[in-house]
This record gives sequence, C-alpha cells and structure tokens, in this order.
Amino acid sequence: MSARRHDYIIIGAGSAGCVLANRLSADPDVNVLLLEAGPRDRHPFIHMPAGLARLVDQAQLNWDYHTAPQAMLDDRALWWPRGKVLGGSSSINAMCYTRGDPRDYDEWAALGAPGWAWRDVLPAFLRSECNTRGAGPLHGGTGPLHVADLRHVNPLSHAFVEAGAQMGHPRNDDFNGPGQAGFGLYQVTQKDGARCSSAVAYLHPVQGRRNLKVVTGAQVSRITFDRGAVPRASGVAYSAGGRAYHQSATREVLLCGGAVNSPQLLMLSGVGPADELGRLGIERVFDAPGVGRNLQDHLDICTLTRSRLPVSYDRASELRIAFDYYLRGRRGAGTSNIAEAGGFVRSRLAADARADIQFHFVPALLDDHGRNRLPGDGYTVHACFLRPRSRGRIRLASASAGDKPRIEAGYLSDEGGFDMKMMVECARLSRELLAQPAFDPYRGEPVHPAHGDLDDAGLAAFVRARAESIYHPVGTCRMGQDDEAVVDTRLRVKGVDGLRVVDASVMPRLVGGNTNAPTIMIAERAAGMILAPDLAR
Repeated sequence: MSARRHDYIIIGAGSAGCVLANRLSADPDVNVLLLEAGPRDRHPFIHMPAGLARLVDQAQLNWDYHTAPQAMLDDRALWWPRGKVLGGSSSINAMCYTRGDPRDYDEWAALGAPGWAWRDVLPAFLRSECNTRGAGPLHGGTGPLHVADLRHVNPLSHAFVEAGAQMGHPRNDDFNGPGQAGFGLYQVTQKDGARCSSAVAYLHPVQGRRNLKVVTGAQVSRITFDRGAVPRASGVAYSAGGRAYHQSATREVLLCGGAVNSPQLLMLSGVGPADELGRLGIERVFDAPGVGRNLQDHLDICTLTRSRLPVSYDRASELRIAFDYYLRGRRGAGTSNIAEAGGFVRSRLAADARADIQFHFVPALLDDHGRNRLPGDGYTVHACFLRPRSRGRIRLASASAGDKPRIEAGYLSDEGGFDMKMMVECARLSRELLAQPAFDPYRGEPVHPAHGDLDDAGLAAFVRARAESIYHPVGTCRMGQDDEAVVDTRLRVKGVDGLRVVDASVMPRLVGGNTNAPTIMIAERAAGMILAPDLAR
C-alpha cells in the first residue's frame, strides 16, 4: 500500500461513503482513501433489480447480523442483513425511494439539531436526485442518483393500490410529493432498468480519479488518535489481503459504517461509554456515553395469502427472468424491485398529523425475508409502525473488530406497550386491505396468520411470533447538543477533533419511510460542510 498522504480517509463505501468519496475527490488537490470491508459490486444479481430475491443467499455481500434474543418477540433473534459490498445496503435493498415526511426533519431540529429542518435538507435531496419525471420544487433532475418509475408492474400490485382506494385512502403517485399519505407504486433508485446504488451513482463514474484510492476487503480494526488536550483522529488501522496497514489522515477521518458498525468501531477505538470500554479493557480516548444508544428500527409484520391464479413471482425462474432481462435490454420482470406498491396511512392511534404506518406490497409469498421458499403462488403485505417509542443499544461482544457486536434491539420494550398496540393495528389493517374486492379474483387461503378470526390478543401473539426487521436501523451516534449526543450538528464527534460520523446512525429519530434516501442526503450535506465549512448548507 502506498504511503502517500491522504487528506481524508472514509471508512465504509456504503450509501454515505460513496457520496463523500465522489464529492471530496472532485478537488484534484485533495487525496481520498475509501475503505470497504466487502468486495466490489460485480455480482450480476446486484444490478438486475429482481435479483435481490437471490442476494439473501450471498453471504459475502452481507454482514449477516442477528439481534440478541428479543424478550417481546418470543425470545427470537432477528436477522439484520446489512450490505457488505461497494454501495453497502443500497446494493442489496429493494430500491424504494422515499424521504419521509417533511415534518420528520423539523422534529430533528426541535430535538436539538438546528440546521436540519426540512427547509435545510431539501436542497441536498434535490442535489442528489435525477428523477426521470424531471426537476421541480420537490425533485432534482440532474443529480447522480437516478430515480425512476417501475418498468414492470405485476397485476397483483395494481390490485393492492386499488384495495387501498376501496378502503377510502387516496391514490398517490408520488410519496415524495406535496403529500405522503395514500397508496401507489414506489419510485425506485434505478437507471435504464438497472439498480442505481450509491456505488453506481457516485463511485463508478469517478473511480479513475488519480486522487481517489478505493480498497475493498479492508477490515478496519480501529481509528488512531494523536493525544493532546483534545485527542485528534490521526489515521486508521486495517487489514487487507492478509496484511496489516496503518494509513494517516491529515485532515479528517470520516466514519460511514452505518448504525451497527459505526458505534462498534468508535468503541473499539476508545470513544464510547466508559463502563463499556472498561469492561473489555479498551483504552479510553473519550468517555462518550451516548455511543451505541438510541437504537431505533422499523419492526415489520407480514401477512401472506395464497393466490388462486398463477400470476405471482413465486415460481418464476431466476435464470429465465435474467435471460429475458438482458435479451430485451433491461425489460420485463427482471426490472421489478419486488416491493412494487405501497402506502402511507395515518391510523386511528396516530399521535399527530403524520402517517404512522407504511405498507410494502410483494406479489410473492415472502417468508423469513425470502429465505424460506413456500410452494404455490401468493402475495404479501408488509406493514410497519413508523414512529416506534422503543429504544435499543449496540454493545461490544469483544475487543476484536472481527467479532460481531451485540445488537440489543429493544423491540416493543416501550413503557405502556404503545408499540405493540401499533403493530396489532398494522396487522389488522393488512387483513382489511386483503379483504377488499380488488383481491377477489386472486384470493386463496391465508398462510400467515392461518386463521381469519383473530382478535387483538391473537394478533399480538402473531406479531410476537412473526414480526421481523424491515432493515431501517438508525440513531446510535445521535446528532444533538445534549451530553448523550455523539456528534454535533456538523456531524463532528464530540470530545475529539478530526473525526465525523456520516451515516444513518446520526439520525435523532427515525424518519417516516425508508432510510436510504435520507442517508444519501446526510452525506451530501456533510460533504458541503467539509468543503465549505463557513456555509450552513
């Protein structure tokens, strides 16, 4: 490895890290080193959208985390897939492009993150986006991240949108438009029928820059510090190809590991709760009690029904779909993101005017994240409570970066049990949707739950037995101004110099929707703060 000077070292080439690598290396006088633990994004199923159904089997692309046993979920350890590849989770997700409700960001500002209200973050969303519908007040038209309408939609997905209308909900063809509520088809992060991950959008076009070095298969073990009155991040220790390296950063180290890996690496480097560090004999650099805390995630309940007609994706051959996809120039079912349709609903239990339930509809029987292939045809309604009150924590299992951290997700642990009431409401509304006339031509026997006469207690038992993550962990390096905040509003780690966290872990609260677009927005804003430190945006 060359010992040349690196101005910035970016840890993690995921949704945020690829953005930073692009924006910072645009200055030819700046040298950037980007480290990624996973491989390059060459697997063909990454780029064919429908290939995501088979990515669950690709262990080399996935950190393959599991939570600790969850007391409120029948002591089950839930699977948390996280992308371990160029593009991170944007290379393995379902490509749904949603930003949440604008009031979510106003809430961030009110919680101690001034400068992160909707009016502040919208320019970064617009800067990142290239929407095929064109530019407008709420959409960008020239950004790196391509956002498109689906090229292929299953008839079951159209039935789902119709079912929402039959329940009295509005149709909505733009969940990022003037209003979020309603039912419609998702726009997706795709370009010309192929996945547009953060790596495709931001990294691939600039990999030829002489001032940008990308190292894959690089397992970072710690961030190093120069000690002084205020410790300063000086570099990164990592291993790659069976060799150990230490590279120095003359300006900043930028940690983009995500809500699991970022707090883990901070603690391994001596920045974290004093008791947690002391327990494992890690030398303390700075006592930061909030590192790893404030963990939030969207818990999801799936309702599955068999289809009487063979129109779902269940029996489709991946080989045939792939052949058709490439033969026809990225057309057909291969362009489907599988979770084609969705909806946002304000339930009868909503605490404010925002939608508090999100639906994703899959025209297939999706059991155990797609890892359990069920026979026959069917369809699945995902439903999640958007504003959980429960909080969890990331802890270290050991002082080694090679060991997975302990994920104490804390699902349904809120005092008063409101989160469980909302999950029961999610299950109830899912069943109502599937009972609408739009599904009459297709409706077969129920699969999960197997009985149609469940009361609230029965639905609660169903949630405890079947609920899973929908892959939106955030909050473990929270942004704010109080003593438990890990980073300030410019994403600088408190108590040390030369170190920022730039990823979903800095979110004070979950947004009301999928988290990929907001994570890219955070990185766009961070790049602006680094390049033009005197400008607010």
